Amino acid sequence: MDEKKIAIRVTDLDKVYKLYEKPSDRMKEALGLSKRKRYKAHHALSQVNMTVYQGETVGIIGTNGSGKSTILKIITGVLNPTAGEVKVNGRISALLELGAGFNMEYNGIENIYLNGTMIGFSEKEIEAKMASILEFADIGDYVYQPVKTYSSGMFVRLAFAVAINIEPEILIVDEALSVGDVFFQAKCYHKFEEFKRMGKTILFVSHDLSSISKYCDRVVLLNQGTKLGEGTPKEMIDIYKRVLVGQYAVPEDKESLLNDRELAAAAERSVTGKKNTAKAEGPAGVNPELLEYGNNAARITEYFITDEAGIHTTAVIKGQEFTLHMKVEFMEDVPAPIFAFTIKNIKGTEITGTNTMVEKAFLDSVKAGGKKEVTFRQKMSLQGGEYLLSLGVTGYEKDLFQVYHRLYDVLNLTVISDKDTVGFFDMGSVVEVAEL
Repeated sequence: MDEKKIAIRVTDLDKVYKLYEKPSDRMKEALGLSKRKRYKAHHALSQVNMTVYQGETVGIIGTNGSGKSTILKIITGVLNPTAGEVKVNGRISALLELGAGFNMEYNGIENIYLNGTMIGFSEKEIEAKMASILEFADIGDYVYQPVKTYSSGMFVRLAFAVAINIEPEILIVDEALSVGDVFFQAKCYHKFEEFKRMGKTILFVSHDLSSISKYCDRVVLLNQGTKLGEGTPKEMIDIYKRVLVGQYAVPEDKESLLNDRELAAAAERSVTGKKNTAKAEGPAGVNPELLEYGNNAARITEYFITDEAGIHTTAVIKGQEFTLHMKVEFMEDVPAPIFAFTIKNIKGTEITGTNTMVEKAFLDSVKAGGKKEVTFRQKMSLQGGEYLLSLGVTGYEKDLFQVYHRLYDVLNLTVISDKDTVGFFDMGSVVEVAEL
């Protein structure tokens, strides 16, 4: 592609923050009263390069603190870079942090004029777009009230309606849609699709991997201020899953991208379940405050999920096969242990699950000291979204139900989907339409 088709070019971008232990240290340095360095340098971004072409929808993903929001703020001019260069070819409309660019004392109408003027529109041009903005926001008479009285949902409705209806050439969105309700989010994504058809450029940050997979042409992966790679949504989401599982550390030279050896090493690291003796932050996806109980005749000592490639993960692509692994150690003789798992949605509704008794997979007794590894392999048919996994080892002794060990909501399971049907799961329908 030639230069005129480039919408955004980021070259060798650095952003360094000076972290001072005390406010007086900042003052001494500002006044030149200190000969030694009194701050620690925090690299929010380090040597990041990125090109976005006109008409593309590009997503940026990464863990918290990876520099996603920072790079968007630099591109939009909210922050200045420490080093490097950003070139933008086109009029930008940005929806960054909730409330950015709004005056809390002004009402909705006044803020529409304020934002439109900041972007470069005349009062007459804003008036021409007012009806479409108000229709999209759909907040009724609240538009005449000060925005400081708005709920977060109303606020994001108005902010997005302004950003998306002033006909920008480049739309930049930073996770703002997570505040709106599902109906408003659906309306916004319909607008995204309309923008794509019109050849507009969209750059957005999101933790919603299903949206990244469905809407993005290309994805950039950041980690701890360093660009790890860019490519198709599937490629980058697969790498991101490995980064999450392996708790990947950025190379000291801050220039290396993930290579095959590093990816393999990350994939070998498992998400391991351990007794919850402290509320310390555990491996990615593991609940540090899980509920567990049982009579300790058996204990679940390890648990993890692998995708169809055998990679440890807590994110599974809809339609692909995945395996749940559970390792159990027995402290006492158990006549007929039952190994089970349950998947719930984040509201606590049990969606699905099974056990070895139902599946007639294991009906034997186990002696004290015995160890078993249980695997449940199945195709992912759940809709895209976030789910919670619970595990258990139970059984019957003289017709009395026994709980040896249960772990509730132990793992967060993310389902990535670019096609969601109605309800909790996809029936895998094959559709045909024929002429009569």
